[in-house]
Order: sequence, then structure tokens, then C-alpha cells
Amino acid sequence: MSQRDLDCDIRVMVVDDHAIVRKGICALLATEEHIHVVGEAADGREAVEQAKTLRPDVILMDIVMPEMDGLEAIRRTTEILPDVRILVLTSFASVDMVLPAIKAGALGYLLKDSGPQDLVSSIRQVFCGNSSLHPAIARKLLDEISQPTIGGSETDSLTEREVTVLKLVAQGFSNRDIAGELTVSEATVRTHVSHILAKLELSSRTQAALYALRKGLVSLYDEETDVE
Repeated sequence: MSQRDLDCDIRVMVVDDHAIVRKGICALLATEEHIHVVGEAADGREAVEQAKTLRPDVILMDIVMPEMDGLEAIRRTTEILPDVRILVLTSFASVDMVLPAIKAGALGYLLKDSGPQDLVSSIRQVFCGNSSLHPAIARKLLDEISQPTIGGSETDSLTEREVTVLKLVAQGFSNRDIAGELTVSEATVRTHVSHILAKLELSSRTQAALYALRKGLVSLYDEETDVE
């Protein structure tokens, strides 16, 4: 990161449903030169609305929130403001949280037990367009992706529609989102997902997403999947 990057003013919005956490982050960032908190939001829906008005450079986004969760807020915000940089700041370190967040459009993923300077550094990194993952998250992600392929079957056992559904699952889409994308019912999507898991001998959507990554059906940074 160059000195010029360090000297850039960064407009930040903080999204967390816990007021104490929000205020603490805002107080911390207020001590940092060139970082300016321009807004706060207590849930995903409020975050999307405020982002449209405030147009921050970086959004610190919690994942588990009422009204609208962080994953949906990330998707909607990046659709409206494709240049915004989103850094997830959460207590959840499981891969089934990380992958959907990255697929939804987050550029970084940081845990709340990180140090103040780690947070500031991550904000600057994502502002510059670089990814920033908490070390524990990076290790888990690499471990999961590098594991031998789970399941004994191949994708040629899937129908064309099931492959499409698998790609959308790997991108972090919920059953409801997939139903809307394919113009089918959620019940139909659930059936497709069940068939996919059974055919590939997998036990969860997370394993299905990792399978799709290992098979090259999607990549971590795919912006969209072609839907037949």
C-alpha cells in the first residue's frame, strides 16, 4: 500500500445491530486520520437505504441482524453501488458464513476479536480494492478448498437444471433467491437441492458450494452465473 493510498480520505459506514459495538467502532475510527464515519445502521435494510444516500467508500457489515441480514444487504448494496467496498465484521468464523459473504460481494472478512490496527488496516486494504481476510478465516477457507473432493459422484450425474442450481447455491443464493432467479417455487428448489446432495453424496449446502469451487463450476470472485 503506497503513501498516497494511506493519505486518501475514506468515508466509512458502520452496520451492526448492537449500539454499543457501533459506537465503539465509531469512536475508534474517529481517532484515525483520513478515516471518516459518515453513517451508522442497525440492520441490513437500513444499511441499504443509507448507502444509497451517503454513498460511503467502505461499509463495515455485520452478518446476523434483524429485518435484513448482512448477506442480503451485501447483495443489494453491491447491485446498487458496484463501487462500494464491503468489509464483513462479525463474530462468526464458520466457512458456511464466509463463502456466501464473499460470493455476495464482500471484499474482506474480519472477526470482532481483531485488534484495532487490524481493523484500520483492513479498511484501507479493501478501500484500495484488495481483499482482506482474518488469518483464521483464510486458513479455514484454504483448508476447505484444498481438501480432497467430498462425494464419490461427478457432476455428469446432474441434470442441466441441477447444475444451474448448484452454481447458484455456491454463489450464496438462498432457496428463495434461487426460486426468484429461475421463476420456480421454493419447494421445487428444495427438491433440486435434495437431489444434488444425494447424487453427489454430500451432506450440506456448504459441502455443495465447496464441491462447485473445486470442480471449477464457479470461482470465489464470479460476479454472476449464467442461468439457462
